[in-house]
Amino acid sequence: MRLYLLALNPTDSVTDGFLPAAARLGIEVTILTDQPQSYAGPEVLACDVRDFREVVSRISRHHRPDGIFTNSDHLQVQAALAASYFGLPGKDWRAALRCKDKAEMRRQLAAHGVDAVWSAEISAPVALDAPYPCVVKPREGVASEDVVLVGGPEELVARSEEIFARRPGGVLVVEEYLPGELYTLETLGDGHVLHVLGGFHTEVSPPPFFIEERMTFVAEHPAPVVEQVLAQLDALGVGFGICHTEFVVHEGRARIIEVNYRAIGDQCDLLLARLLGVPLFEHVLQVHLGAALPGDLGVRRDGAARLDYPCADRGGALVSAPEAAELDVDGVHLAYRPLRAVGSTHPLYRTNRDYLGVLRATGTDQATVDRAAAEFLAAQRWEIEA
Repeated sequence: MRLYLLALNPTDSVTDGFLPAAARLGIEVTILTDQPQSYAGPEVLACDVRDFREVVSRISRHHRPDGIFTNSDHLQVQAALAASYFGLPGKDWRAALRCKDKAEMRRQLAAHGVDAVWSAEISAPVALDAPYPCVVKPREGVASEDVVLVGGPEELVARSEEIFARRPGGVLVVEEYLPGELYTLETLGDGHVLHVLGGFHTEVSPPPFFIEERMTFVAEHPAPVVEQVLAQLDALGVGFGICHTEFVVHEGRARIIEVNYRAIGDQCDLLLARLLGVPLFEHVLQVHLGAALPGDLGVRRDGAARLDYPCADRGGALVSAPEAAELDVDGVHLAYRPLRAVGSTHPLYRTNRDYLGVLRATGTDQATVDRAAAEFLAAQRWEIEA
């Protein structure tokens, strides 16, 4: 079977997750990308993957597809439209659009009566009469890029001027700040069956920015919380393939922050597959090739885990940092991977591009996992020279 994988820059999810899974399944993969020089191994074809018409044309000139898939936030609509064109299983392109367009997501949730959040779109700096504090973010943004909390009209104008300077011609969403603890829900569906895989409790940096600094695995959220989130996902039309949903819980009420209609990133998906003990990436690919999911995935529920992301606190050159490491301590498996090369120079981004590395810690007891991770991190040193 031949699967077309739409991609931009290589990610851990693709290189360490989906491509090895395809090889294990014996699937022939053709990568369509606008960065062909960044890929090696499978067949790679140059294509303007942001244009669904180019995607359809490039595939039509090549081999007949059995499946079309992407794990990119930016390419879900294109992949869904291409799959629909060839009569293949895939996501509803309208659902993919609702997830990508944060303003449309708010309108859809409000129209279905599942949640109403004050929000507005702006294409130039303006002092809105809004329920401050508000969150400002790009309408189609990802990874907390240019997401910031503002306390009033003057700050809104100042922050939006900065963002528009980096994103000329863009559109920003301004929406009321939703208080509460931040969590994620990870789901996998085939359009008929929807499995809840668990989720994470997310710890973010102090305001006004929202950098995810630690993720702690949650095997099962409270049933009322899951029901509320699934009702909101149903209103958006989400239910095919894998999905990563961020939401807050405040006084028992769950409210979606954003929906990423793809696998959770930053190596959380790699940890999830290990922790649940299931061929997660294989399941995802098989769904896009038309296979039905089993009623019971056989996931383990006895695991404990967390991920830590050491962050740069200033711009400059990284002059020393720990190397990759993998070890077992008191029944906890620790895997550290650097994300920034020693000698490289970066500004301070105030997003996950400030990550210096990622530590994945898995075990069966959360207290032991937390202690092993904390002790490992305390023994490491990252030095940045401005």
